[in-house]
Amino acid sequence: MKHADYQKQKEYQQYVSEKSPKSKLSRDVALAYLVGGIICVIGQAVFDLGLYIGLNEKSAVGFSVIVMIFLGATLTGLGIYDNIGKYAGAGSIVPITGFANSIVAPAMEFKKEGMILGVGSKMFTIAGPVLVYGIGASVIAGIIYWIVGGLLG
Repeated sequence: MKHADYQKQKEYQQYVSEKSPKSKLSRDVALAYLVGGIICVIGQAVFDLGLYIGLNEKSAVGFSVIVMIFLGATLTGLGIYDNIGKYAGAGSIVPITGFANSIVAPAMEFKKEGMILGVGSKMFTIAGPVLVYGIGASVIAGIIYWIVGGLLG
């Protein structure tokens, strides 16, 4: 590499580093932790509400999952969850509400293309691979469990 090319590259790297936004890692981590924690506290409160209204523990778990999915999907549909994500980063990807967001967001983005070619075909664009590999891994784990259980039992 010629010295002139090296110098241009070095100047360009310096220019990029000056213009790039500075990372606020500690702030971002704190916000992610705080918002993720708040989402989890809301989920726990919904679970406790289920117990309070007389549901058994297993039913209260289902109740809290349904409510949190509903809240995540509704807030995504209203455009609020995206703002939470911009503010909280990874803290908004708490499993249940983040999964609901990953299904609803692509569907909302492509709704103008119609119910079948837009919403229906784009709904699982993000969540599809998660479902495929999650279900595949659970089948493999189930087969291993069945084999090991058969050998030991």
